[in-house]
Formats: sequence, C-alpha cells, structure tokens
Amino acid sequence: MSDAKNQNPSPNFFTRLGQNLRSGRLSTTFVVLSALSVGILAGSVFTGRVSGMEQHIDSTDARPLTIPSPVILSNQFSTIVKQVGPAVVNINTESLPKTSANTNRRRRGVTPPGDDQGDQGDNNMQDLFNHFFGNPGNDDGSNEAGPRRALGSGFIVDPRGYIITNNHVVDKADHIYVKLSTDPENGVDQGRPATVIGVDKDTDIAVIKIDTKTPLPTIKLGNSDGAQVGDWVLAIGSPFGLNQTVSAGIVSAKNREIDEPSENGIAQNQFQRFIQTDAAINPGNSGGPLVDMAGQVIGMNTAIYTQSAGSEGVGFAMPSDTVIRVYNDLISPEHKVVRGSIGIQFQSAQASAVGRMYGFANGGVLVGAITANGPASKAGLQPGDVITSIDGSPVKDGDELVAVISARHPGTTVHIGYERNGKHQVADVGIADRAKLFADNGAGEENNSAPEESDIGQNKLGITVQPTGASVASKLGLKGGVTVTSVRPGSFADEIGLGKSAVISEINRKPVTDEASYRSIVSGLKSGDDVVFVIHDPRVQGGGNSYVGGTLP
Repeated sequence: MSDAKNQNPSPNFFTRLGQNLRSGRLSTTFVVLSALSVGILAGSVFTGRVSGMEQHIDSTDARPLTIPSPVILSNQFSTIVKQVGPAVVNINTESLPKTSANTNRRRRGVTPPGDDQGDQGDNNMQDLFNHFFGNPGNDDGSNEAGPRRALGSGFIVDPRGYIITNNHVVDKADHIYVKLSTDPENGVDQGRPATVIGVDKDTDIAVIKIDTKTPLPTIKLGNSDGAQVGDWVLAIGSPFGLNQTVSAGIVSAKNREIDEPSENGIAQNQFQRFIQTDAAINPGNSGGPLVDMAGQVIGMNTAIYTQSAGSEGVGFAMPSDTVIRVYNDLISPEHKVVRGSIGIQFQSAQASAVGRMYGFANGGVLVGAITANGPASKAGLQPGDVITSIDGSPVKDGDELVAVISARHPGTTVHIGYERNGKHQVADVGIADRAKLFADNGAGEENNSAPEESDIGQNKLGITVQPTGASVASKLGLKGGVTVTSVRPGSFADEIGLGKSAVISEINRKPVTDEASYRSIVSGLKSGDDVVFVIHDPRVQGGGNSYVGGTLP
C-alpha cells in the first residue's frame, strides 16, 4: 500500500503542498516543482526520439524534375522585336563646358536639349509637356567644370549608317556616339562617333551618320496615315540608358497638337502634329521608333506629358510621313528643310464669336498680321482679311493653309481667294522662304507710359485701360488704341483670355483710337452680344492682330 501511494500521489499531496505554500516553506516547494518539471521534459524528449527512430519515409516513388526543351511561343510582339531591334541604337552625347558670364541654365516647361525635366510647379499642359532626354550627369546644371552627358535613341534607315533621331538629342552636343545592339554594354566603350548630316528644329528631327565597313541592319518606315486609334504599337529605345527596352500599347489619339508660342508670337511647333500612345515612354526614349504590327515605323518617339518626369501613359511620336519628308530634305545637298510662306500670321484657335463676327464660321483663315515687305503685303492682303481658298480649293483652317503653302517651293505663285468686309477678292501671291521671311521678326519694347486709367469697362468687361503711348502705337503700326492695365479675376475679359498689357485697336470691327472711342463702343454693349477684340502684343514688332471674343453674359 505504501509503495502504491508513493507512485500515485493522493490529493493529500496537493493539500500538503498548499499548506507548505501558506506556511512559507517556499524553498522546499520550488525544489519539488523543479523535480517534477525535469521529469516531464525528459520523458517528452525520450518519447520523441523513440517516435523519430521508429518513423520511416519512403520517397522511392517520387520522380525527379527535368528542365524542358525551350519552346518558342507564337507571339507577334517578339517576332517584330527580333526583326526591328537590331536597327535601334543608343545615342549618347557629350557637351563641353562653355565660358559664359551666366552659368545658370534657363529652366522652362519644355526642356531644351540635355536639360532636366524643368520646373513643373504650374499644373498646365505647356509646363508639363516635356521633351524627355536622359541626363545622368550634371542634373542641376550648376557644375560647369566637366563635360555634360546625356542619352537618347535612334534608328538606322540606311545600311550605310544614316540614323534618324530627335534634334533635341544631338543639339549643341560637341561629341555624339552611337552604340549598336551588337556592341558591348559597358561603361568603357562610348560607342561609334557620329556626325550630324542635318537638323530641322521645326519638327525636332535630326539625321546623323556613323562610318561602317559593312552594311548595317535597317528598319522600314511605314505610312502613318494608315494608323488608327486603338492599333497596337511597340516603343523601342533606351529609357534611362537601358538599351533595347520594348514597351507595348496602343495608338490613343492622332493629330495631337500642343500649343507652344514663342516670344515673338510665331508658333514654334507649327509643324508638329503627333501620334499619341499609351506605350510606356521614359527619358532616353527620345528618337526611338514607334512600330506597328507590320514591323514598320509609324512614328518617332519625341515627347511625354508628365507630372513626375516619367511615363504616365501619354507619349507623343512624330508621324512617319513627316519624318520621311524631312529626312529626304536633310540628306539633300542643302541639308536643310525649305518651307514656303506668304508672310502672314494667324491664330490657330479662336472663339466661335470671332468666326461669326468676321464671317468665317464655316471655314477660312482670319489674317492676324502681315509681314512687312512679304508676299502677302505686296499682293495687297491686310489684317482682318479671311483667306478662303488656294488655287481654287477651299481652305478649312490654319493647319490646312500651312500644309499647302509650306509644301510650295519659294519663287512660285499661288492664287489666293479671300473675303474683305463681306466682299470676295482674289490675288496672286508669291511664295517666299519661310525661314528667311520671319528671321527678322523680333520683339518690340514695352509700353512704359504713365497710367491714366479709365474704368468705363470695369462693370461690363472687367478691365481698366489707359491710352496707348505714341511710340508704342507707331511701333505697332496703329493710329492709337488703349492698353489694358488690369483684368478682374473671373470677369468676362478674364474668361475669354484678354490679358493685361494688351493693346486694343478694335471692338466688334469698330476702331478704338483713344479712350473716347473705347467708351463709346463699350457703352453700347449689352448682355447676349458677341464681343470681339482686336488686340496687339506691344513686345512684337509690327504688332500683328490677335482676336479674342465671346458672348457677353
């Protein structure tokens, strides 16, 4: 009985344990508890070892894995990349430091060649429309001690080494190097030296050449007019210097236009109409091809719309039809593009009120300014005329007018039909070299006359004006006028884009020569009237006519 009780502790054991705890005999109690714990742990370990030794896992039925033979899947993308990839090149440039009194480079929304992405503080299209161009060194432009390097892309179109790329990739570069797809990718070899054959800043296209002893792989250019919104496309290039990078997307829009007027009022990008794509395009893709599913180039990647200096799904490519025409001119003996002009300026976009007021709501081009001694001036055309036809064919808008006239050779003549004060007239107008015609079209001085404000238009229009100084009026070719001195935010003038410092010479086709004539016209305006202003930029030599208007609330 005694042995059985020792092997199987009775409840009295726990009773005594509680008494020991209450009586303060803790040391004895802890010794007992420790002994029990050790015994339990030892038993568990022993049991585990026995169980482990007794287990036997049979994996003889498991079959080893084997690496399968490579399988080439049917994929049109990969087929196209293999076909055109060898003709896509990496371009890196080096610009040596120039001695200059001003070492700080100007920053702007559309970054010049080699610049970083510019100041993007203003959330508008012009500030965010950035040429993308990789710039691994001297990003802030503050270090003029060493050479400045940048990256871009291009594609070979002639086996003798002729390459198409963007002008902003090679502009102002002292050294240009090209790496082929077969050249080693390392930081030691810069590539093959290239020379510039010709550039066209109006379309941002350049042709460069590398020497080669053997024919180089080429890429075929297609017809961009055949591209449709929704078509698959591939963008190939060297984003961030990563050669032969391919991204896929679709054509998301065609004939996309971005307004970028220059300081003298002449559009810098008048000849730029882009294919828009959502294929990922990043800094360094500049000059690379946009390829369709036939393996043909339908565009050259040129710019991106971005708020982060990277791809956001909106890229722009110069259509291949434009690229081909410019390329052919640049490889000609003159190595330049010659465009025709008749010497006029106009606004590409105008309010419908302007069209109704001047009678071209159904088509035509309202002449804003006439270049002095230019073909249109010699033929008798005047600001305010509406050009309606060229050689008997109707003119729909300014884009069509530019396309027709710029394609004509200098020295030839066109038959212009136009409307003046509701009467149809015709004139034979010569074609001049556009570059030479506008070369001397500079900016004039600001109006610094003392303010003599008039508030007659504050309530109706939201502006105050002052008489235009005689020197400014003479420079603009006006007999007088009034200058806007302030524009109330949210007013009618603010909504239609009538800005401060603009010189008003007409309102609703009535001349404004001084404050009296201005007050007389404005006082007769009422709600619901179309109101159209003829305004002039005092900085532009000759002034030119600009038209802003709307319906008075």
